[in-house]
Formats: sequence, structure tokens, C-alpha cells
Amino acid sequence: MATLGLIGSGYIGGTLARLAVAAGLDVVLSNSRGPETLAGLASEIGARAATAEEAAAAGDWVVVTIPFKAYPQVPQAPLAGKVVLDTGNYYPQRDGQIAELDAGTATSSELVQRHLERSSVVKVFNNIYFEHLLSLARPSGAPDRTALPIAGDDAEAKASATSLLDTLGYDVFDVGPLAESWRTEPGTPVYGTPYLLDPAVPLNEDPGNPAGVDKIRDAVAAAVRG
Repeated sequence: MATLGLIGSGYIGGTLARLAVAAGLDVVLSNSRGPETLAGLASEIGARAATAEEAAAAGDWVVVTIPFKAYPQVPQAPLAGKVVLDTGNYYPQRDGQIAELDAGTATSSELVQRHLERSSVVKVFNNIYFEHLLSLARPSGAPDRTALPIAGDDAEAKASATSLLDTLGYDVFDVGPLAESWRTEPGTPVYGTPYLLDPAVPLNEDPGNPAGVDKIRDAVAAAVRG
């Protein structure tokens, strides 16, 4: 049985863990506070709590879902040769100012890839509200299936990520290399908006709206780098 490892088990990580368990995957959870703090969630959903190093070593795919500023703490050795799914976004008010990102000479996922030089990073799950991520998952072939954008520099890694997303209940739109992953980040048309049923409804009360590949493609194409 394939295993999904999670470095970070907050809103997005916990949601992905639930989807993965429901899809029949083994799940290994971790966070920065230690496995004992995840015992309740692990027991509830049928996952295993571990250290970040253990989750990294166990995963056939490993999701890094932590505040962007913490990416230098992600363990490198156990992720060597693995597909790493990066859900992070750069928020200067939280992460501090980073000159390369402010100047647009790099993307946040390119910095993660530099850190994890022996891994293959794929940017995904960063543009959707966690409650919509849970509510919009659909079986393969469903007419109202939602798509998520991905970006990465390695074609095999993106194919592997696409297989995982299909298992979790999502289609994929390939944005291109990590250099283009800014098109899915905060402030762009594909960030959150395509999945809203009604923009006037508070986010935590909006049940979510299916958004197919065409809708995501159009939103990505409309992005303008500011």
C-alpha cells in the first residue's frame, strides 16, 4: 500500500490526511511539536503520528505544508529521490521580506527546490481553502470534478503528483515549471476564487463550487505578476 507522508498537519495537512485515508493510502503525520500532539488526529482518522524525519522516510509522496519561512528546517536526507508536494505560500507579513521573492527573480517553490536539491518539488494544494479541498473531492470521471493547478521542473514528478491527486479526487492543470508557480499564489485569479460558490458568503460558510480544468486554465492565464 502506498504511503503519504506529511510534514505539517494543520488545516491543509489534516485535510489531505483525511482524503488520503479515505482513498486507502497509509498516512504518516508529523508537525514541529512532536508526534504526541497528533495522537488524537491520528487515532481519529486511522493514521500514524511520527517525527518529520520519519514521515519523510515513510512517504511515497511527502507533503510539506508549513509556514514558508520554516522551509530551511525541512529534513533533506530522508527526502532524497522523493516527490515533495509543496503547499506553501509567501506571506511577507508572516514570513518576513525575502528579496528574491519581492523582486520576482524566484518563486517560493524554487527556493524550496534549492533547499531540497536531491528531491523533486511539485507545487500544489496552495490555492484552495482547506474546507473546499475536503468538500470538492470527487471520484475519477465524475462530471463535476474539480481541478487543481500544479507546477514543477520534473515531468516524472508531476506525473506522480497527478496520480496522487487523481487518487484523492482531483483533476490537474499543469502550470509549467516552478518558475511559473507564482501564477497560483495569493493575489492571482486562481487563488481561492474559482472554488467559491458565492464570493459574498464568508469563506468558512461557502460550501465550495466545482471548478474544472477549463476554469482553472483561464484563471491561471489571467494572472499578472505584480
